[in-house]
Amino acid sequence: MTVAPATRKHGKNAFLFVLVTVAIDMLGFGLIIPVIPSLVQDLMNVPPEDATIWLGLLAATYALMNFMFGPTIGALSDRFGRRPVLLISVGTLVIDFLIMALAGSIWLLFIGRALSGISGATYSTANAYIADVTEPEARGRAFGMIGAAFGFGFVFGPVIGGFLGEIDPRAPFFAAAGLAALNFCYGLFVLPESLDADQRRPFNIKRANPLGAAKHFSKLPQVSWFLVAAGIYFLAHTVFPSTWSVHGEIRYDWSPREIGFSLGLVGIGAAVVQAGLMGLILKRLGTVRTALLGMTVTSLCLFAYAFASLPWIVYAIIPIGALGGVTGPAINSLMSTLTPRNAQGELQGASSSLNSLAMIAGPLTMNGALFYFTHDGAPFRFAGAAFLLAAILTVIAIMPFMRGVRENRAAIPAPAE
Repeated sequence: MTVAPATRKHGKNAFLFVLVTVAIDMLGFGLIIPVIPSLVQDLMNVPPEDATIWLGLLAATYALMNFMFGPTIGALSDRFGRRPVLLISVGTLVIDFLIMALAGSIWLLFIGRALSGISGATYSTANAYIADVTEPEARGRAFGMIGAAFGFGFVFGPVIGGFLGEIDPRAPFFAAAGLAALNFCYGLFVLPESLDADQRRPFNIKRANPLGAAKHFSKLPQVSWFLVAAGIYFLAHTVFPSTWSVHGEIRYDWSPREIGFSLGLVGIGAAVVQAGLMGLILKRLGTVRTALLGMTVTSLCLFAYAFASLPWIVYAIIPIGALGGVTGPAINSLMSTLTPRNAQGELQGASSSLNSLAMIAGPLTMNGALFYFTHDGAPFRFAGAAFLLAAILTVIAIMPFMRGVRENRAAIPAPAE
């Protein structure tokens, strides 16, 4: 068997590799979520309450590296092609998971998370690859399949990781490394290059500057209040990836299997709403009312999570909370409606920057709140503190959203209301 040449005709194998890459990337990420709290506790020899702050720092490290290096990875793929960037990203994931599987100190976990964050542009590079090899009229379906692969990994990753974690806390890390290694080998032999040499452009440090994204905001005054609302909502929503696992262990004494199972249910609920109900709700309510419905449901469910004293209450809230998943798409749709066609890239850049910044600040904020109210020196014990903070932030996000609606009332199409 020979290694695939740098460029060749694109076929189903190339598209399949991209789908598998995204699925395995998210599957590997989901595999380790239920067991990271246990691993940190073992390395630091601390109870779950004291491990919380370290988990927040690990998550923020990943997000910070992703924010700082994401534009650079994209610019490098424009210069050298998608194939080497994808392969290096997947190969780095193998190293990352192995480092965490074998880590004997907390600092090795930080190195692993930093490496993963640097190479974490797999999703955006995969989208660029798809755009290279598909006709414009077929991209909607192709991107939909990428989204489905992303969802597949998130639903099944935590469930599988939870079961493996019952065997050994490090088993999911080895499993994730093995999956990434198989995908690297597959891509090495079958993945063609999608960006022809004559279409590449020189590397420009200005395009690779993450802080340059701030320029997007000044060019979008018509949606500025919606961007503020989305940013606050993103920040509140980080309570789930950053605290769900350790919160479940602290409050309900959940094992990795129970953490993984609950996260799998969250993923299934999100998939049902996004794929099956989103279009119907938008058609019936319009974007403004859909966004308000989502934020209202999210805030109420976050309040409920904060005071849920028994595990069965959590499971009862999960399917209701899934309806909150309409918020982000509804706000994005509304902003897109108010933005000229030649400024859609600016809008997506601004939205992506806000999401990245929220993923940096969120783990520090939410895990900090959980730690403050659960560690030995806490003024009083309240394990739902992070969810209560997230609920308050979600309510606050409604205020700039409504300000934006009032200022753009005349420009919002009637069906969107």
